[in-house]
Amino acid sequence: MKTFFKILIGVIVLAIFGGTLYYLYDKSQTKPVVYTTASPFYETIIKKTVATGSIVPRKEIAIKPVVSGIIDALYVEAGDYVKEGDLIAKVRIIPNMLNLNNAESRLEQAKISLSNAQANFKRQKELFDKNVIAASEFENAEVAYRQAKQEVEASENNLQLIKEGQTKSTGQTTNTLIRSTIDGMVLDVPVEEGNSVIESNTFNEGTTIANVADMGEMVFEGKVDETEVGKIKEGMELILTIGAIEEESFTAILEHISPKGVEENGAIQFEIKAAVKLKDNQFVRAGYSANADIVLQRVDSVLAVQESLIKFENDSVYVEIETEPQIFEKRFIKTGLSDGINIQVLEGLDKDTKIKSGTVQE
Repeated sequence: MKTFFKILIGVIVLAIFGGTLYYLYDKSQTKPVVYTTASPFYETIIKKTVATGSIVPRKEIAIKPVVSGIIDALYVEAGDYVKEGDLIAKVRIIPNMLNLNNAESRLEQAKISLSNAQANFKRQKELFDKNVIAASEFENAEVAYRQAKQEVEASENNLQLIKEGQTKSTGQTTNTLIRSTIDGMVLDVPVEEGNSVIESNTFNEGTTIANVADMGEMVFEGKVDETEVGKIKEGMELILTIGAIEEESFTAILEHISPKGVEENGAIQFEIKAAVKLKDNQFVRAGYSANADIVLQRVDSVLAVQESLIKFENDSVYVEIETEPQIFEKRFIKTGLSDGINIQVLEGLDKDTKIKSGTVQE
């Protein structure tokens, strides 16, 4: 029995020893390297630069009052569509006391002058009817009477204009009713009823009552670094990506490049503007932030390979192609446009060519 156990233990030891030797031998053997391959493909290659900015209306107007006063009524709110001439707000005039006092004094003086001219006219008329005075003297009195009446009417209109912003001659308020000057959407109404407003004049731009814009014509306003501005020109196509509108892109045409740069954070930036081509099924709000890919060059549906597959030798470009399974040879090719990831192949490859990718499988 003891002999049996000794033999069994010996066999186990030999098996372990043999297995270890085989494992070490197997590990010492160099396995062949197997390279993966990739084939050329058809791709649209776009070389571009990026500009950041926002989408704004091409035509945005700030509606301001022509008289100072208090907002008596507002007739619109943000988001409303208005036509040119539509009522925006009504302003109640708070008259200047000095101007009001002067206007009242002028009216009183005009009434006194009218009373005197009227009495003189009556006297001259009676004398003229009796052929006591010449016609020229009567006509002078008549002219003075008419001028006095006109002065009273002008003084009354001036006083009413200062107090109410209207005159009897027009019969309607022309400067207290604020109207839209364009067709468009009301973007913002920064005032409320009861707020004081200042008129727009030579020395003051006035209080904005509403901002109205044509939302059917939008432009992209952005900035390009000085290192890129020399590569772009008017008429180039932009591809816009708007952060608030996912999975949608818009095209725009570059129409303006500022001739003067502005320093921002130590870099010189040049402003650009591009006309946005809107889509019928998307409403683009004013102020959306956007990134613009400016297309410097573009080729559609051309044969291309991944740029990481190509290698350089002096001024030449080559790839390693598979002639037989896992047998590769060098082939020089001619390349075209690159977007940094893929590169256009002009000569040397076709769609069925197998290219050594550089990765290995164990």
